[in-house]
Amino acid sequence: MRGRAEATTLDRDGEAALLTRLRAGEQAAYEELTRRHGGRMLAVARRLLRHEEEAEDAVQEAFLAAWRALPRFEGQSRLGTWLHRIVVNAALMRLRARRRRPEAAIEDLLPHFDETGHRIEDAPPLPAADTELARAQLRAAVRRCIDRLPESHRTVILLRDVEELDTREVATLLGISEAAAKVRLHRARQALRTLLVRERIGAGEDAACEPVIPAPGASARGRSAMTAV
Repeated sequence: MRGRAEATTLDRDGEAALLTRLRAGEQAAYEELTRRHGGRMLAVARRLLRHEEEAEDAVQEAFLAAWRALPRFEGQSRLGTWLHRIVVNAALMRLRARRRRPEAAIEDLLPHFDETGHRIEDAPPLPAADTELARAQLRAAVRRCIDRLPESHRTVILLRDVEELDTREVATLLGISEAAAKVRLHRARQALRTLLVRERIGAGEDAACEPVIPAPGASARGRSAMTAV
């Protein structure tokens, strides 16, 4: 525990020193910032945009925006956290700039209920993924199924469950109310679960999956399927 605390302190000290060098306009500091954080930022942009060239452009735009905003950065969050928010915003701006296309309806992927309020054709629970291979298969299945969601629902589940932004921040980024973000996220999670069940059925009973939608009090293993996507 003490070693971890010391490492965290050293890391923060190193980040503070890097920030000082960045504010002084040192080119080597900017290159170090790119080396430290560029890979993760590109992964975020790829998940949101699903287009390599656009993702690379979004990262460049994010670094440029960060450079311009540096004098206003007060250091209340980690540099990586700050850059993460900036690249998410850059990717979302590119999504909005794309020509709008009619979205596929999500209703067929949502649960249906009879007149008594009971769920119709309730899917059986998905079995646990207990091996590294099964977990890798699960992550791949989650990626495939997320990409099959309508764009607005794909985006909200990526922001909340993969990028782990809080609901208020997700709502702000999407330009909707917090209540609307919660409803959209709930529907996206339901639809994702339906797609995963259908994929499992299509692949046969041997396909390994586990419940991947985080629930209150979910274990770290249960959450990892989403955050590792």
